[in-house]
Amino acid sequence: MQHLLITGFLGIMTIILLVNMIKIIKEYERAVIFRLGRVLGTPKGPGVFIVIPIIDKIKIIDLRILTLDIPKQGIITRDNVTVDVDAVVYLKVADPLDAVIKVQDYIVASSLLSQTTLRDVIGQCDFDDILSKRDELNKKMKVILDEVTNPWGIKVNSVAIRDVAIPDVMQRAIAKQAEAEREKRSRIIISEGELQAAKNMAKAAESYSKDPAALRLRELQTWAEVAREKNLIIVTEVGNRGTTSDLGTVLGTTKKIQQKSEGKIIEAEKRFKELASDIEKIKDILRSIMERPTS
Repeated sequence: MQHLLITGFLGIMTIILLVNMIKIIKEYERAVIFRLGRVLGTPKGPGVFIVIPIIDKIKIIDLRILTLDIPKQGIITRDNVTVDVDAVVYLKVADPLDAVIKVQDYIVASSLLSQTTLRDVIGQCDFDDILSKRDELNKKMKVILDEVTNPWGIKVNSVAIRDVAIPDVMQRAIAKQAEAEREKRSRIIISEGELQAAKNMAKAAESYSKDPAALRLRELQTWAEVAREKNLIIVTEVGNRGTTSDLGTVLGTTKKIQQKSEGKIIEAEKRFKELASDIEKIKDILRSIMERPTS
């Protein structure tokens, strides 16, 4: 009976040891094994491997890309503008042994290093560079972080500045600056258009000076366009040049003839009304004679 108990106890202990000896880790994990305090040569995994209970200690390392969210940092730029900047860092473990042996907690260390690097990089830039050269700043931060974290067995994949927040006063100043810039561009475009128009008018004047007939036709076309507005008064130049003075004379004569015609029409209408009135009177007299009784 005692022999059976001992055999059963030993069997149970053997099963427990076997269970503790057999380890299974996932495809994206690696196991760093410390045996009596000394690390073994290479990390284990993925799949199944055997460890010695009590003697071996295991540290599991995840090889997937890790995302570090850098909280907003209040930073003063090189041109004394206060901004709040946050960023995201993407990194992964390239060497599990170095990530365990050379740094106590590679996640915390990388996060604090990212915050410090963000402050240093943004503090050395002007505010305009932060807005317009964000890609260059991301690459610069990546190079600095990768250089520092490489001995820890960490590989920085990318860095992205996520948001740049500025005070309301600075936002209004930027809006005024943008409005002034747009006004400047519009004035430049207008002035360039006027310059081009002046050059074209100078060429046209030179061409008209060589051909008076073309100038005359252009003048007549201008008067035709002006004459479309019936409520305008046209004033012409009277000088030695025959074209303009003749045109003014023609317009004046036309105006007088039009006024005389209108006067004659009004007088004719008046006479017609008087004639119609006389005819009505004659009708009334004839009607009264015909209605008078005969004796």
